[in-house]
Amino acid sequence: MKEHIRELFAVIDKFPLVRIAVWGDIILDEYLFGTTRRISREAPVLILSYHKKEFTLGGAGNSLLNLRALGVEPVPIGVVGADESGRAVRNILKKRGIATDGLIVERGYATPLKTRILAGEENTKKQQILRIDREGRVPDTAALKQKIRQALHKAEKECDALLISDYHYDTVKEDLFKAALPSLKKAGLAVALDSRFRLLRFAGVTIATPNEPEVEEALKIRLDDDPDRLVEAGRILLKKLQSPALLITRGSKGMALFQKGKPPVHLPIFGTTDIVDVTGAGDTVISVFTAALACGATFLQAARLANFAGGIVVMKKGTATVTPLELKQAIVAEQ
Repeated sequence: MKEHIRELFAVIDKFPLVRIAVWGDIILDEYLFGTTRRISREAPVLILSYHKKEFTLGGAGNSLLNLRALGVEPVPIGVVGADESGRAVRNILKKRGIATDGLIVERGYATPLKTRILAGEENTKKQQILRIDREGRVPDTAALKQKIRQALHKAEKECDALLISDYHYDTVKEDLFKAALPSLKKAGLAVALDSRFRLLRFAGVTIATPNEPEVEEALKIRLDDDPDRLVEAGRILLKKLQSPALLITRGSKGMALFQKGKPPVHLPIFGTTDIVDVTGAGDTVISVFTAALACGATFLQAARLANFAGGIVVMKKGTATVTPLELKQAIVAEQ
């Protein structure tokens, strides 16, 4: 076996030895499946025959499930409502063997729920025809912030890394982040960031994993698929974040890794560019990257593993996870 394959395998084999805290917005994803019948006589809309309903987790919840699938012990730091969706979140986590001690149940807060309706004719592949978002904002009360602060302090002592999953529902408080960061760094924890709209508000993280649209939004620029602009944007963002590394995900074009004092490394997508579904792929990428860092991998090794994981998960339907065996098979298949 080639040396670099052995090194990547060794990182994967350490996944069950680490604990990773996931601080962020937990979303419940609901899927309603139906069969197309006809157009309604009352209005120009489709009539569907209901078939079944399925639930999974999005946002930080998807990162928790991805880490669990890797064999890592994930530790949630998040908020759910005292509602039906919140109970569904806790049940899903418990079924996957994920402790829910770090979940804060907040009365008056509505757990974010995204309902996707998928339909098609009998015996055909179902397509998404509608999505309904029911969203809530995490309160900014002193009592709630104290509970989050305590959970972060506990994670600092008991975990090997912190993954921040910010979908802009305000679970991740900027003042709490700034207060906790110095002690997290002093404890030697890698801090990984996935932030949809507030990328530049969390300077000092170990690694951020934005996609190209998030880079464009943060820097108020257009990349226009220009390699030179991408490199310049990566260097600017790395400096603004004051981070040792940055991983920009590029969909079917792969990834670009930027490290302080080193030339950028471009990683082509693993597998085919004929992508099935990118839903939740970013959660998989940051989960694998963070797990690898927690196991002592270099930034480049972590990026390679994350790239394999991204290429695998986009070939699956909906929010999906990747297993250690799939990662190892992908590494061997690339040779």
